[in-house]
Amino acid sequence: MKRTKTTVGVALSAVLALGLAACGGGSDDNGGGGDGGGGGSAFDAAVSKVVNPSTKTGGTLKYVITDAPDSMDPGNTYYAYNWDFTRYFARALLTFDPKPGEAGLKVVPDLAEGLGQPSDGGKTWTYKIRKGVKYEDGTEVKAEDIKYAVARSNYTDELQGGPHYFTQYLAAGDYKGPYKDKNLDDFKGIETPDDHTLVFKLNQPFYEFDYLLTNPQTSPVPKAKDTGLKYQEHPVSTGPYMFENHSIGKSFALVKNPNWSAATDPLRKQLVDRVELTMKVTGADIDNRLLAGTEHLMLAGTGAEAAARAKILSSDSLKKNADNPLTGFLRYAMLSTKVKPFDNIECRKAVQYALDRTATQGAYGGPVAGDIATTALPPTETGYTKYDLYATPGNKGDVNKAKTALQACGQPNGFETNIAVRGDRDKEVAAGEAMQQSLAKVGIKAQIKKYPSGDYSSQYAGKPAFVHKEKLGIIIAGWGSDWPTGFGFLSQIAHSKAIKDSSNYNEMELEDPAIDKLLDDGAKTEDIAQREQMWSQVDKKIMESAALVPFIYEKTLLYRPPNLTNVYFHLAYKMYDYPSIGLQ
Repeated sequence: MKRTKTTVGVALSAVLALGLAACGGGSDDNGGGGDGGGGGSAFDAAVSKVVNPSTKTGGTLKYVITDAPDSMDPGNTYYAYNWDFTRYFARALLTFDPKPGEAGLKVVPDLAEGLGQPSDGGKTWTYKIRKGVKYEDGTEVKAEDIKYAVARSNYTDELQGGPHYFTQYLAAGDYKGPYKDKNLDDFKGIETPDDHTLVFKLNQPFYEFDYLLTNPQTSPVPKAKDTGLKYQEHPVSTGPYMFENHSIGKSFALVKNPNWSAATDPLRKQLVDRVELTMKVTGADIDNRLLAGTEHLMLAGTGAEAAARAKILSSDSLKKNADNPLTGFLRYAMLSTKVKPFDNIECRKAVQYALDRTATQGAYGGPVAGDIATTALPPTETGYTKYDLYATPGNKGDVNKAKTALQACGQPNGFETNIAVRGDRDKEVAAGEAMQQSLAKVGIKAQIKKYPSGDYSSQYAGKPAFVHKEKLGIIIAGWGSDWPTGFGFLSQIAHSKAIKDSSNYNEMELEDPAIDKLLDDGAKTEDIAQREQMWSQVDKKIMESAALVPFIYEKTLLYRPPNLTNVYFHLAYKMYDYPSIGLQ
């Protein structure tokens, strides 16, 4: 972990080659920094620099979204945009530097005083937390609150929305979680020798552990204030903003936290007076509001829809307020290995060969929406290598190869299946329709099933029982790394231990001992180059399973209204750095 800068440099080499971002950029006015300096508005300016740097305060910053966040509980969320947004009110032990370009991939202390101190061959990690950090009610944050937060988010049946890395790596035995076992001393995976020290006890070395602690699940939760699933109604703030009101599924507002102190938080500022979110607005309406300036930011960070894209790109005055970065997200279809006939690898290969990736790219938005994908790892992650196991002429599909695979899987005339999509995301629906048309050419009849994005993982596509019952053979979704390495990208979508009863992101339900071993052994490997080679091997084995059908290395056309200040694309969060933004 002391070689973080080297790891980041390797990860970014592919990004820089693709023109995503140059090193540096920014102004220290908002915590940004680097060699590029801040600047005015121009197309793609916010990809590598801070646009409109300013220390001006005041105003109400307005966000909008097509559905609703999965949860505003920092311990029970897994959407990338929420990990970005929760930093308004929830401080993790560590975080990513709030800077544009490569600098933004550096892990820095947040609640902690410094990075972890490993011992016992990488099995013990010790952190000191800052003194004087207060909750919104004025009480001081204690180490035990962070221990409790990890316990509730990883070891309870009630909270399944986030990843469960800690259950995999902490030496916690058969601990049942704080809702069943009220004695926190029984949670042996974390020790708190005093109010400001945390000692994580691991069951194996894990040399990317500092990265894991950027997870919002390390944001402290006072045991007395925990209300389980209802905690999302009003998470107790440690950041510069706190909840004023929250109507679940409709809207909420944040206001300044009077007990936040810049002296204990060098990474954030209180630029705006108020932050609001309006939910369940159509994508087209969101675009119109952003272009009109009545709303400021699309929370999900998925970019403009087709009509607005055309309008922005054809107008110099609008285009100068837009950015089109390669985000690091992969858009794909997962084929459930537990839904027939996709339990047969040849049936999965038939989909791989049948898919017209060029048409799918076009449906998703064309080249401005992303580059055609052929691997599990996108070019932004360490371990990426360029290859294509299922190459077809012009990426337009190969009917003959698809029919040969169908013959081999005992379905020479094709079969019927269902495609799950998030119905409130127009680009995803369009991609599903393009896939549907490709598959029809080889006799695979696929019906599209639309579900809301807010509950997509908890109740529908990420709930194996529902997937099996509804015969959702094909699940369209997207993924970005939990942290910028091959492990941070692959482990939760490919390791068999990541399969959960709800909020499951290994929607392939892939159980491959070779993949599990590579991921497990890689986490124990201290040498960075060796780790990266192992992530490449995992990528290849996933693609050899034919259960993952990648179609886009995503780019987004993001519009930033001209009255926003301190705007830049944050590589770690794969969208604008929300807590840094102010208003003119």
